[in-house]
Amino acid sequence: MRNYFGNKRAIAAFALPALLLYTLVVAYPVAQSLYRSFFDWDGLGAGTFTGLSNYVKLIDDPLLLTSLKNGGIFALVLVVFQIGLGTVLALACADAKIKGRKILKVGYFIPVVLSVTVVCQLWIAIYDPTNGLINRLFQMLGIPYQQNWLSSPTVSIIAIAFVNAWQYMGYQFSLLYAGVKSIPEQYMEAAIIDGCTKWAAHRKITIPLMVETYKFCFIVAITSGIGAFVQMLIITNGGPGTTNFTLTFMIFRYAFNEFEYGYACAVAVFLVALSLLATVIINRLFERERITY
Repeated sequence: MRNYFGNKRAIAAFALPALLLYTLVVAYPVAQSLYRSFFDWDGLGAGTFTGLSNYVKLIDDPLLLTSLKNGGIFALVLVVFQIGLGTVLALACADAKIKGRKILKVGYFIPVVLSVTVVCQLWIAIYDPTNGLINRLFQMLGIPYQQNWLSSPTVSIIAIAFVNAWQYMGYQFSLLYAGVKSIPEQYMEAAIIDGCTKWAAHRKITIPLMVETYKFCFIVAITSGIGAFVQMLIITNGGPGTTNFTLTFMIFRYAFNEFEYGYACAVAVFLVALSLLATVIINRLFERERITY
């Protein structure tokens, strides 16, 4: 084994295909976007070098603040629903006393494999202000609350974020469930013998030992919220007006509707930088000595 790890040519031969693929799919497009962000470019011609004008324009763009706010709301909904509820469901499904655990685990993951278009159309029907399931349910319960879920400037972003959170909660659940099952059962048994309740043992033992899992889950949830796009496009097309715009939607609008590719590249660079900053902050917040057992 040491001979294999000491063979630099073999290591290079195995790493080169992955490195080339990463360069073509990730590094080169990012570098191209960074380069093109300094140009006034329509996507076809050579473009005119304008320096930092696109970034100055971005700072003054009123859509930037809207997009950052919506990205923050989206990320918060994903964190609360996917990680918060996903943790509760993972702990419950890891309990041998819960009956039907296999059916529950499959049921939680089914929305992940569904087409995002199908899921969005389903929730459009559920959110319908006249015949939608939610408003009908309030009516049946005698609750005098009717909401136009997708037309409200304040409620629509939360409603759309919930669609994404519902569909991909099974992905986060699978990560959290794997983290729970990786912790030796002897820890829980010892805590219960010492008089600790099951949920208290989870709070003091299971969750702290899952810090690496939570770090990855938070990175996925927050970066997904910052770069949310598909649900906005299908459900409301960014509306009403521009109230549901995100940074990704800004890129789509300026590149494919207004043909300002240089400016769209500047927004894309800002999105990548913001995602990297969020990743660094999360890593710092979760930085701690590795626990071994």
